Amino acid sequence: MKLNIIFKSVFLLLLIMSIQLSFAQQKDPLEGIDVTKILMHLDWYRMNYFDAKNKEVVVENNKNRVVFMGNSITQGWMNYMPEMFDNQNYVNRGIGGQTTPQMLLRFRQDVLELKPKIVVILAGTNDIAGNTPLKDLETVAGHLFSMAELARANNIKVILCSVIPAAEYPWRKGKSPNVKIPELNKMIRDYCEANHIHYLDYFSAMTDGKNGLIESYGYDGVHPNEDGYKVMSEMVEKALDQLLDR
Repeated sequence: MKLNIIFKSVFLLLLIMSIQLSFAQQKDPLEGIDVTKILMHLDWYRMNYFDAKNKEVVVENNKNRVVFMGNSITQGWMNYMPEMFDNQNYVNRGIGGQTTPQMLLRFRQDVLELKPKIVVILAGTNDIAGNTPLKDLETVAGHLFSMAELARANNIKVILCSVIPAAEYPWRKGKSPNVKIPELNKMIRDYCEANHIHYLDYFSAMTDGKNGLIESYGYDGVHPNEDGYKVMSEMVEKALDQLLDR
């Protein structure tokens, strides 16, 4: 027993000395390492991204608040129409590059805790692009449905949006969005019909007939431009008018 303890102690001492020697030989242990990227991976769902903005929301002062949850397509909307998102009536909670599992993890703090009347969920294209590992479209749809069910359980009305069309991702080719986006949209539409949720069909209004985005509605075949956002704004406003009885 004593020999075993001595052996473990010697092994631990040698391990510590080895680590110390390794650090002593390096001028900077973090040299060549992108610390920012490491920190982003540790917080890959960006839970702290809207901390300051969320604190600005006066939760009790607006009974008809609408939160827009999404990725760069939602985030970019604010760049073209900043007057639309005042962080009190219409709250933009889009983060560029995000996928549905990332949004699901931050859904409580960025949606539920703001106590909106309605949440508008637009997501899925980055999952298809492979920004995080894509298991299958059913899993992507399940993340969207989980967000919808969390909202409804908290008396928040839901608008589930179709993914907008894209023939190809310029930054990640070969992912077949022209095939997979319509497949995912069918799952979303079927779920909405079965569960009496408002389905907002951006795809049909923005497709070029070949499952791509109408050229004049975007700048890279994926992200809308001002004309594209005008179409989306008109459509979502009509849906909100119905659900808010205004």
